[in-house]
Amino acid sequence: MSVVDEQQSRPAPPPGASEEEYKWHTYTQYPSGRPDAVEFIDMYKGFGRNKILRGLNMGLPEGMVSMILGPSGTGKSVCIKHMVGLLYPDDGDVLVHGESVPNMPDDDLFDMRKKFGLLFQDGALFGSMNVFDNTSFPLRQHTEKSEDEIEDIVTRRLNEVGLGSHGDKLPNELSGGMRKRAGFARALVLEPDIVLFDEPDSGLDPVRTALLGELILEIHRDMMDDAKEKQKEHLPTFSVITHDIMSARRVADYINVLWKGRIVEAGPAEDMLNSDNPFIRQFLSGESQGPLTMD
Repeated sequence: MSVVDEQQSRPAPPPGASEEEYKWHTYTQYPSGRPDAVEFIDMYKGFGRNKILRGLNMGLPEGMVSMILGPSGTGKSVCIKHMVGLLYPDDGDVLVHGESVPNMPDDDLFDMRKKFGLLFQDGALFGSMNVFDNTSFPLRQHTEKSEDEIEDIVTRRLNEVGLGSHGDKLPNELSGGMRKRAGFARALVLEPDIVLFDEPDSGLDPVRTALLGELILEIHRDMMDDAKEKQKEHLPTFSVITHDIMSARRVADYINVLWKGRIVEAGPAEDMLNSDNPFIRQFLSGESQGPLTMD
């Protein structure tokens, strides 16, 4: 494709924006070889005059650990709320396993949310419940499993995240890293198809951030093996929102770089880390010199 053809094929900038603002957006999406578990299609979302998503096209490939990266305020966390139907787009669509979330009836939306496990920045634990009860909460709310079954599941998940001996502790008796691991265990108890991590490394030191990354990879591998053994319809998909570039380099199979409400480029980690785009190179290397400034 010639440069002229490439420029003509690019989407126009959002209403009210200039070509200059989006000159680093190549919209290149290197193929993952997998279908998308979640897909955003021409999504727009604003809050009053603040336009957050501005024609977002983004996919999270099934069976991979995806990272959503980008400068602060670019709409990364807003994406999570659209995936689970807590927010609806002003225009466009978001699909989960091919089904439109904004167009789902309430009963279908309730069932669809069971596909997801969510880990928030602080673990989002109930302060009055111990770790065991926090972890078992989704099972008691959404299943009819016996207490013996619940105990088996919760014990296994707590052991996986290294908290097997801490089930009787309250959240305020745990370190920040332990609270995140407890939140991780709770996110897994319903055996979700898709696990979303909203800045899980926030507040952690570099060593614990690295350990959390290893834990994410280890559990994803275990879930992949389990899904293949049980011949499940969908492979487990993890999506991590983070500012930590080292985490992306260590953990990501697939990277989406989001800026100004659109994807700059996206693709398998190897392709993205070798991108010729000056913005991508600057952001993924964490350098001060480049197109991204303090503005």
